[in-house]
Amino acid sequence: MACRISELVLDCHDPEVLARFWCEVLDFVVLDREEGAIEIGPREGFGGPQPTIILSRTDEPKNGKLRLHIDVNATDRDQNAELERLLAAGAEPVDIDQTGEESWHVLADPEGNEFCLLKAHLAPL
Repeated sequence: MACRISELVLDCHDPEVLARFWCEVLDFVVLDREEGAIEIGPREGFGGPQPTIILSRTDEPKNGKLRLHIDVNATDRDQNAELERLLAAGAEPVDIDQTGEESWHVLADPEGNEFCLLKAHLAPL
């Protein structure tokens, strides 16, 4: 028997702002609210094939590049169209010394947390 990832926890200054952003990016919904934290995830809720994300309020600043980041793939459009959608949702391009030849785009959410938009087009779950 093995483990699987059920939740990802992201410390942030404003869980409400990041919940709105990541719900739009991933087509997630708010599953739970506790003081200082919001859990978002697929409409089916906790325990399905996708992990939920807990956005946990902190006053500590983000220092440098994250050691772990999220990669996303479009499910209903090509990479360029998805890039435009993510930028319109509030993502910002990030330069981490890419060559320009990469097949992915490095972006940041509204609090500067890096994530990558990959080229593959995945079928929705």
